[in-house]
Amino acid sequence: MDLQTFNQFLAGAVNAGASDIHFKVGSPPAIRVNGELRPVRLPALAPTDTARIAEHVLSFSHYGGDRAKVHEVDTSYAIDGVARFRASVFRQLGHMALIVRSIPFHVPTLEQLGLPAVVSKLCAEDRGLILVTGVTGSGKTSTLAAMVNQINQGTRKHIVTIEDPVEFVHADQNARITQREVGPDTASFADALRSALRQDPDVILVGEMRDLETIDIALKAAETGHLVLSTTHTTDAQRTIGRMIGAYSPDAQAAVRLRVADALKGTIAQRLLPRADGRGRALACEVLVNTASVQELIRNAQRTNEITDFLVKGHDIYGTQSFDQHLVWLARAGVITLEVARDAATNASDFQRAMTLDA
Repeated sequence: MDLQTFNQFLAGAVNAGASDIHFKVGSPPAIRVNGELRPVRLPALAPTDTARIAEHVLSFSHYGGDRAKVHEVDTSYAIDGVARFRASVFRQLGHMALIVRSIPFHVPTLEQLGLPAVVSKLCAEDRGLILVTGVTGSGKTSTLAAMVNQINQGTRKHIVTIEDPVEFVHADQNARITQREVGPDTASFADALRSALRQDPDVILVGEMRDLETIDIALKAAETGHLVLSTTHTTDAQRTIGRMIGAYSPDAQAAVRLRVADALKGTIAQRLLPRADGRGRALACEVLVNTASVQELIRNAQRTNEITDFLVKGHDIYGTQSFDQHLVWLARAGVITLEVARDAATNASDFQRAMTLDA
């Protein structure tokens, strides 16, 4: 596959609604559409094909090492008028391989993503920690970009983003945005986050809280008057809180519970599910808003498992919602099928009971 064909293929994949494009030796390219990986009717790729593609992508990156000795590199790539891409270049069975994720040039709005109105209210917070959580491919990056976009449009703040790599590129609107990429701009999330505290930030976006050092600095930033946005690979609020606290040594966890209870403003846990009409995927999410009641549940390790019940009961007052609660609404509205909702439910029998009670 020559370079022109590679670019044309990426453009065609974007037009087909692909979220990810796979290239490896011995198989034809494959694209992920609506969550399903589909092979493309093209000849199997030869070692020279993937090597040429990898060389081209890396030549446009900030990678400064010996390209002939690459083991794995995460970088970005762009085609004018088509899209930006997050590219993972790596070796498998001794040959070069790539998996490329498409990132639209246009930054989506919270409404376009299907997020509830309470997320917009969370964006108006002046300080604290907001976490967007979910498995890989659940739309976390798009949600963070939409949140930054809303703050960018509505405030005169300084937003610092730390990403690996930079995905959505933001232009200054009312706010001023500084975007830094791990690798070309900084050595690590922790280094950039520590430095960001001296760069007059109002809002700090950390692409992912990967380790204890990053978690601790992010907490300190939230505690000292900054709004911090970040992600974790957890599936709900209870597990997210547990993951943060569990990163610390056992003798420090009681104190960390108090810190998290005070600093956390909210969590948005996401999953993408196939739409009933077959046109893409719908966002189902759990939303936690930290209140005095939730703070008590976080502080008390024996009561943290009560958070889901609070989310259900707090919807009318605080805008919170559980994941299964949202599934009920989506299924009743015909956005997703009953079968998809039931299969995705945290508790299928409780979900079925809720559908019956709401009928």
